[in-house]
Amino acid sequence: MPVYNWVAETKKGRKIKGELEAADEKIAASQLKRRNLEVKKIKEKPKDLFENIAFLQPKIKKKDLVIFTRQFSTMIDAGLPLVQGLTILAEQTENPSFRKLLKQVVGDVEGGASLNEALKKHPHVFDDLFVHLVAAGEVGGILDTILQRLAVYIEKAEKLKSRIKGAMTYPIIVMVIAAGVLAVIMIFVIPVFQEMFKGAGKGLPLPTQMVVNLSEFTIKYIIHIIVALILLIIGFKQLRKSALGKKHTDAIFLKMPIFGPLLRKVAVARFTRTLGTMISSGVPILDALEICAKTSGNVILEEVVMEVRADVSEGQTMAEPLSQNDIFPSMVTQMIAVGEATGALDAMLDKIADFYDEEVDVAVAALTSMLEPLLMVFLGGSIGSIVVAMYLPIFQAAANM
Repeated sequence: MPVYNWVAETKKGRKIKGELEAADEKIAASQLKRRNLEVKKIKEKPKDLFENIAFLQPKIKKKDLVIFTRQFSTMIDAGLPLVQGLTILAEQTENPSFRKLLKQVVGDVEGGASLNEALKKHPHVFDDLFVHLVAAGEVGGILDTILQRLAVYIEKAEKLKSRIKGAMTYPIIVMVIAAGVLAVIMIFVIPVFQEMFKGAGKGLPLPTQMVVNLSEFTIKYIIHIIVALILLIIGFKQLRKSALGKKHTDAIFLKMPIFGPLLRKVAVARFTRTLGTMISSGVPILDALEICAKTSGNVILEEVVMEVRADVSEGQTMAEPLSQNDIFPSMVTQMIAVGEATGALDAMLDKIADFYDEEVDVAVAALTSMLEPLLMVFLGGSIGSIVVAMYLPIFQAAANM
């Protein structure tokens, strides 16, 4: 079915535009008139030659999902039917991939499926957490409230994710720059000094000879080094794809001296935020724990949460089995115990999540301030050592004159 670009005017004289899918131009115009819009311009949208090539289409970002969730919540709160709200959002979204997906959701809902069933068909955009919360909202008649909570949750989760990316990106960039600078020195600068020293007819000092040997090795095996690094990265990614490999690497990450404590705080913040959002939205505790485990992003934490779920299903409190592992600090388990005892577990989990969000901020700032001088010392020390080593023969020659 063709898509039409349109420009129309509201009764108040405000110009708006959008896209509309219809059998022909007349039907598109009549649909706009039924919305009390005065059509000013309508034209069939040119077909995208690459629309069926998946990897050339823009990705659906979390920002798109947050905007959709907020706007959808507002529309439902205003009393708009589901199909009408989804149709309007599908027309207004700028991302063609998301527009296509929403149109499929509209078709499923019109065909008799519930909203959560329609969303469940697109797990790469709407995960288990999103689908279960929407289902709870539909059953409880509070879909607008649930969607608003979801938007807040996604925004906070993305903010937390961006902090971790920022903490990891800085040292990686510095190390790549350092490796590039050292490679340039070894391949292009050292050979110039080496030619100069050959004419001197004397043996080189040990540090200088070591740098020259390293330069010769780098020049001779540079292709092998690059290929080895690429294979190492590919091998690591393949290892992470296997269940056993992911488990071992996740365990190593949590035990790392610098990043381990930070990743633990992130795990606690994500777990408590997700669980608090689901419990406050009316999702049963066992279902909520299962979804928290699946969306934890860490196999070790997933196993811990599933063990907790098994204990809770047998009648235990949640705080008791949580206290038996070293991922969750005693403060967290004690606060959860208080929340369970007072019947305010969702509020307590939100407080824990807010606290650990701040802890992550502090930890990232401390990590950055600690790594910055260390990386500068490493970079400066490496280049400085090479420079001193290459000037040693010149210093010796000057001393013998």
